[in-house]
Amino acid sequence: MAELLLEIFSEEIPARMQVKAAANLGRLLSKSLNDAGFEFTDIQTFSGPRRLTLVIADLPEKSPDVTEERKGPRVGAPEQAMAGFLRGAGVTQEQCEQREDKKGKFWVAKLHKPGRSALDVLAEAIPQIMASFPWPKSMKWGSGNFRWVRPLHSIICLFDGKVVPFEVAGVQSGNQTSGHRIMGQGAFEVSSFADYQEQLEGAGHVLLDAADRKAKIAQQITEICQTEGLSLVEDEGLLDEVAGLAEWPVTLLGQMDKEFLDLPPEVITLSMAKHQKYFSVNNAKTGKLAPNFLVVANLDAPDGGKAIVSGNQRVLTARLADARHFWDTDRQQTLESRIDALRDVVFHQKLGSVYDKAMRVAALAEELAPLVGADPKLAKRAAMLAKADLTTQMVVEFTSLQGVMGRYYALADGEEKPVADAIADHYKPQGPTDQVPTDPVSIAVALADKLDTLVGFWAIDEKPTGSKDPYALRRAALGGIRLVLGNEVRLDISHIVKSHFLYEIDISGNGEDDGDGWGFGGRWRTFIEKGLSESGGGFGGGADEKDAFFAELADDYTANLLSFFHDRLKVHLRDSGIRHDLIDAVLTPDADDLVLIVDRVKALSEFLETSDGTQLLAGTKRAANIVKAEHKKTKQEISGEVDENLLTAPQEKALYAALQTASKQAAEAIKVEDYTAAMAALAPLRQPIDAFFDAVMVNDDDPAIRQNRLRLLSGIGEALAPVADFDKISG
Repeated sequence: MAELLLEIFSEEIPARMQVKAAANLGRLLSKSLNDAGFEFTDIQTFSGPRRLTLVIADLPEKSPDVTEERKGPRVGAPEQAMAGFLRGAGVTQEQCEQREDKKGKFWVAKLHKPGRSALDVLAEAIPQIMASFPWPKSMKWGSGNFRWVRPLHSIICLFDGKVVPFEVAGVQSGNQTSGHRIMGQGAFEVSSFADYQEQLEGAGHVLLDAADRKAKIAQQITEICQTEGLSLVEDEGLLDEVAGLAEWPVTLLGQMDKEFLDLPPEVITLSMAKHQKYFSVNNAKTGKLAPNFLVVANLDAPDGGKAIVSGNQRVLTARLADARHFWDTDRQQTLESRIDALRDVVFHQKLGSVYDKAMRVAALAEELAPLVGADPKLAKRAAMLAKADLTTQMVVEFTSLQGVMGRYYALADGEEKPVADAIADHYKPQGPTDQVPTDPVSIAVALADKLDTLVGFWAIDEKPTGSKDPYALRRAALGGIRLVLGNEVRLDISHIVKSHFLYEIDISGNGEDDGDGWGFGGRWRTFIEKGLSESGGGFGGGADEKDAFFAELADDYTANLLSFFHDRLKVHLRDSGIRHDLIDAVLTPDADDLVLIVDRVKALSEFLETSDGTQLLAGTKRAANIVKAEHKKTKQEISGEVDENLLTAPQEKALYAALQTASKQAAEAIKVEDYTAAMAALAPLRQPIDAFFDAVMVNDDDPAIRQNRLRLLSGIGEALAPVADFDKISG
């Protein structure tokens, strides 16, 4: 066993690409070595601003010899078949032997492949990997065609301390690297990974491991904050990024003009992080943004970083001055006055402008408001204003502040707080960790926005396919589900979706085309009629036929979209730790009250964790299997009412009576949506089912009795069906 050390040294690698690149280097080289027969366990990769490093501690010096057998044609086969076999195997007939199986004798060639030197394999594999390396973006330099993320400077490749000779883009592999661009000692030779790391992190002033750089930055930030009475505004993504920008990180504290503190804190924080890669800090006592920032330099400056801080303060002042200009300019115009400008912002070519969408969302939010306990007027107002900040200079500059800035502008305009909050919240929740709005007006607007998006893209047949979801419709559906479940909102989704499919609105307010090229703000019906007309279709039966057509079309769209919601609900519940089979057991194609679906799943899960639930499931499975076997044998459905006069055994009479009682009690519990009580009503079935199987022979000699008992067993599933389809539960 020997050590492999590989370092690829170049100009600065973008921070966002470093970790993935190191992982790809390890993956690709591991595959090449494994394919060549090498086995090893200890591989490490490191990434930094100018280098990718890989080390394998236990790589064999040579791959093992391999002997394999290749089966050939039958003895006595035509000469052409034998000749082809020998040619393909690369052997002579004298090197083959005969074997015999049940079908007769056949030829077998024994192939011996000697192992290869690790030096030879590495010298071939590494240039090939680098030539086809999967950088998101790469570049050429000089006169060659080789592409890398940035120009190459050097390559270290040592195996057992010896250089593995190869060349990539005119760069010869060797045993030299360079340290920090300013503080390092220049080129130096290395003999092993330990020597490499020691020199690099010593005189070279380069911390090799990104985790060590992050830890150092975090520790420096903690020390500065404790000394200065500050607290960090956490930003894990920024910490990852600056760890990829500095080889030798040194954190410094800077100041900004206090006059900028009257800007929205989100503007200051984002401007610092996005443009300058600064960390924002709060006053530890007040919790409010402090007039300071933390910058991570890439060297120990002789003056303690004073010049660095001064330069960064000047740049930040200019950035915040721009933000101040945007803030002051934007507030000269009310949000309401910006609504009309949304006509010029395209939402989708087939779905009209953002103005069209705002009007549809406003109408839907007004309809949803009573269902979520919101004021319809406030919900409609918030929805109409929700997209208006897209035309502000601040949001054009900082797109991630859409909604956030709308809230500030709405409050400045004197809008009611629920309206302003709904503007900020209507995009939420966007990701799995995003907060779910809880204010009723925010719920109405956020839900309306997501439902309108889904209905619209379904209407133009732009649904997600496979892994492709360019309009983030899965995220929209999941966001809607989290809104409904997080606030226990009781909605008839099918009715809402269908009515929105058939929604008609005169955007212009005067019964005329609004001039956007296809009329009345992007109505689905208008769009579909236009498509039918262009394809040569149409309606010959007048308005009634047209209405019937769109009603049927809306039914199809609604069923399809409801199925999509079900799929997203399954994902959400599985991520919450709920078994997929329990979800399938309670989910029916027309189930559209998501809160009730979840309540049923939880009640079923809790019931099956009890001994009654476990035994009832086993008995139900046994009964279903008997009925299925009989159906398979006779090809006849087991249907019809149980004939009480044919119930002879006490155990079957007891089971029949228990089924009647359980069905009635479960149905009553379901009517009042008490699914725990419905499960409890089923629990007494355990004993009579067990007693039936212990004492009763289903396949009685009398055909009528046998059929009646099969109907009785079939009735178990029918009795349980309103609660759950136990046949879909594993176990």
